[in-house]
Amino acid sequence: MFAGTGSDVGKSMVATAFCRIFKEDGYTPAPFKAQNMALNSYATPEGLEIGRAQAVQAEAAGVPCHTDMNPLLLKPNSDHTSQVVLNGRPIGNYHAREYFGEQTEGGISRDMLRHEVHQAFHRLAARYNPVVMEGAGSIAEINLRQRDLVNMSMAMHAQADVILVADIDRGGVFASVYGTIMLLPPEERRLIKGIIINKFRGDISLFDEGRRMIEQLCQVPVLAVLPYFKDIHIEEEDSVSLEMKSREAQAGKVNIAVVMLRHISNFTDFDVLERDTRVHLFYSNNTEEIQKADIIILPGSKSTIADMIELRRNGVAQAILRAAHDGKTVIGICGGYQMMGEEILDPSHVEGDVERMPGLALLPTRTTMSGEKRTVQTTFRFLDYPDECHGYEIHMGETHTTREGGRHLPAGYYLNHHCFGTYMHGILDNPVVVDHLLKPFAETVRERTRFDYAAYKEEQYALLAAATRRYTDMDTLYSILRGNTPTII
Repeated sequence: MFAGTGSDVGKSMVATAFCRIFKEDGYTPAPFKAQNMALNSYATPEGLEIGRAQAVQAEAAGVPCHTDMNPLLLKPNSDHTSQVVLNGRPIGNYHAREYFGEQTEGGISRDMLRHEVHQAFHRLAARYNPVVMEGAGSIAEINLRQRDLVNMSMAMHAQADVILVADIDRGGVFASVYGTIMLLPPEERRLIKGIIINKFRGDISLFDEGRRMIEQLCQVPVLAVLPYFKDIHIEEEDSVSLEMKSREAQAGKVNIAVVMLRHISNFTDFDVLERDTRVHLFYSNNTEEIQKADIIILPGSKSTIADMIELRRNGVAQAILRAAHDGKTVIGICGGYQMMGEEILDPSHVEGDVERMPGLALLPTRTTMSGEKRTVQTTFRFLDYPDECHGYEIHMGETHTTREGGRHLPAGYYLNHHCFGTYMHGILDNPVVVDHLLKPFAETVRERTRFDYAAYKEEQYALLAAATRRYTDMDTLYSILRGNTPTII
């Protein structure tokens, strides 16, 4: 298990690296995270839902993703409530106080959830070796110990060798490592077999003394001091860094604005555009910046109606309409597709108390929310192109056309060269779709090369594995996995 001293220390990236390393070394690894909280999710081949990070790790491991890799997924609806997805299927929306209690009104209990995640782990461990587990947040949140499903209670159940990951870039690495280990009870502390110092900037040899000091303090070997990987790009699960991307329009590129929704989900749909040298992609809810873009994308949302209300309040809805009127391209994916229609109906109060919300009316469609979630992987063709395309749907609600005048896409609607919407996540991972979008800008784009995203991702996994291997004491790590406990001298 790769566990953390805190959130965002790089556990997911480290776990991804070792999924690929173990694959390269001839093993059959698989990722596992008992409980994940994320709005970025993915559809398994069986049409069930897991956290996107575990899907990425499975891809790095070279195995199909499965719900056993992330049996419990929490998708926040607000600061206080989340949709609970168990073994790939939603089982209800729960308030945080209710979810973390011993028994909910809906009949789920901590014991039941613990049983389910343990069973998922055992099914996975019967098929793969090693299971590369990932913790969540800090393993030393002592106020949550009795409720823990994903960190040390899971490690204890699996009798996992725990590697503690700490982020040196944020400062306080000595206190975070030592304090984390010392706050654990003795039976949990014994499982900590190694430490990884992550996100080091500069000359790593300058930390040699610090490495020895941590080992002496904790009596646990430092297996790696990993640099801050700036030039290796793996899909991220958290949206924290989205607004940090440059918003200045760039000459010689197609400028694409993704509307920064409050409840944005599945923003990894746009990773391919970030890497395409023909494109400058940025996230914004500033009306002036959005209107400067050549293409505007409305992304997925966990709370479509609430985000539609916010777009009207902050003026972004009007900016999108003006841009569309001026001939700019507007695309909606999933929740964004629902917003582009004439109205969104929620008679069963799936999202809240608002039963009807006018949409942008850019597409002749109407969406009715329902409690039934559609989760499926799909092979399709885009418009009249012969290329076979792939994507996946994860949405609640059904969308129907209100009049003729456009063309139907698989899980979507195409109005004209400037406007279409789709439920298909991953649609932009298909080169033919991106080429179609960029075709009207061919004369202004300096770079003309088609971008192969699948090959790019494989290249990044290989680079990540090679760089991680270079800075890791692999002999000691494999010795630990064979059951040996290293001695600190």
